Formats: sequence, C-alpha cells, structure tokens
Amino acid sequence: MTVHAEVIGDPISHSKSPRIHNFWIEKLGLDAHYERCHVTPDGLEEYFRSRRDRQDWRGCNVTIPHKQAVMPFLDSVDPGAARIGAVNTIVRAPDGALAGYNSDGAGFLEPLRPWLADRHLLRMARIIGSGGAARAIAHAFRSEGFAVAMIARDEEKARVILDEIGEKNSGMTATLQSWSVPIEFDWGDTEGRLDIVVNATSLGMKGNPPLAIDFSHVPPNAILYDIVYAPLETALLAEARRRGLRTIDGLEMLVGQATVAFELFFGQPAPRQYDAELRTLLTS
Repeated sequence: MTVHAEVIGDPISHSKSPRIHNFWIEKLGLDAHYERCHVTPDGLEEYFRSRRDRQDWRGCNVTIPHKQAVMPFLDSVDPGAARIGAVNTIVRAPDGALAGYNSDGAGFLEPLRPWLADRHLLRMARIIGSGGAARAIAHAFRSEGFAVAMIARDEEKARVILDEIGEKNSGMTATLQSWSVPIEFDWGDTEGRLDIVVNATSLGMKGNPPLAIDFSHVPPNAILYDIVYAPLETALLAEARRRGLRTIDGLEMLVGQATVAFELFFGQPAPRQYDAELRTLLTS
C-alpha cells in the first residue's frame, strides 16, 4: 500500500515541504508520497473527518494559520507541543487516533547549534511575532538560556507568551509599530554576547507586505533569522546582509522541522547526507 502525508495551510501554494519530503522518499526508495492540501479555517473539521479513517494517510504538517486551531480535533498532544500551545505535525495511529507534535523549536535551533555550542556572557533573543511559530521559538530560546523579548502588533499576546516561558517579570515587549521608528541607543560592548533577532511572522512572505523595521533596534553583530522561505531572500535578509549582519534564512528551519516530521510519518530517519543536493533543488 502506498502511504502518504501532506501539509495543510491557508495559503499553501508556497510550501516547499512536498519537495523536501518527496526528495527524501525517493532517496530511501519508500512506497510513499507527500502533497500540499489547501484547507481553510472553516474546513478543518471536515478535513480531519475525511482523513481519520484512511489507512494510507500517515498524517500532516500544519502551517499558517492553523497551528493552534487544529488542537481541538486531536486525540492527544505531545507534552512539548502542549506547553507551546501549538501543533505543526499530526500523526495518525493505526486505530485512527490523531496525535499532535511540534517540531518547530527543534527545527529552528538546528542552524544555530554552532553558536549555541559556545558559552556567552549574555544570550538575548528578540522575536517578532506572537503566533504559533513565535511561541515555539520562544520556548526553544528559553531552553537554551536566552533572555527573551517579544515584538508584536498585540502586546497582550506577547506578554502571554513571556508568561508561559517564565519571563513574566523580566521579559520585555514592544509593539511592531515602535520598531519601525528609529531610536538612539548605545549598545555598548557586545563582546561575549549572543544577540539574535527573529522574524516569526508571515510578513515578507510572497503575497504579504514586507516586515518594516528600523535597524537601529537590531544590536551590532546580531544574527538576523527570518523564518519566511518564500521568497528565500526576503527584503529583511537582504538589508541585514547589506549591513554586514550574519543571517539565517527560513529554509534552514523548514528542513530542520521536516526532519522530525519525516521520521514520525514514515518510520525512518531523513537522509540528511544529501543536504547540499536538497538545498540546490529547493533554490533552483
């Protein structure tokens, strides 16, 4: 029996997940395939009803805007995903039960591992956004000893996330609007510090307006990490590179989180020895 998995979202045409998973499927010679499926918020209930009884359906990845909305339709949620309050991977058991996981945090941290291996006097993360991805990233940073600040349209949502990760009193919030206005700030000596600024929104994604920030809010020598991967070179990353900042694009996180999901769906580790070939495929 050919088995399959898919990614759901609204919109979904931009997703590169099928190319990643089908590349690995081909390398391993599995009798499987992976697809996109456009599901609107109103269509979630019918989607899961139609999938639950399909023996060939192994599960799905979940992208914008469903990472929190899918949770009521699941039979169980992994403790890590429950802490985050968002699910990006759903796996069907042989009896039809649906279990939710979150691989965003692990996938997000993967390209940061070379820097995380070093010791620092201070680790500071500034996360732009307050949705499911931002929540997973905040938990991931907290697990690595970062102080976390949240920048969002809705500061109340940002404060909820800081409360969840134990930064209720020490965490900082700011409005996205405030980050579009220049500031004068003496960053002082950044030696021994690891500063990371993350765009965890869909701003800058194809079809959406760009993320408009003033770089006076970005510490010198920071790493700028944009989780958007369509386009791969966002205006935000281009400007960061022009200013000499280190950058990480959204493809890194996408492949990292897909690695976790692939093994959950198909029972075999993803063949990461082909990463260079995969990146060429995804950027061609």
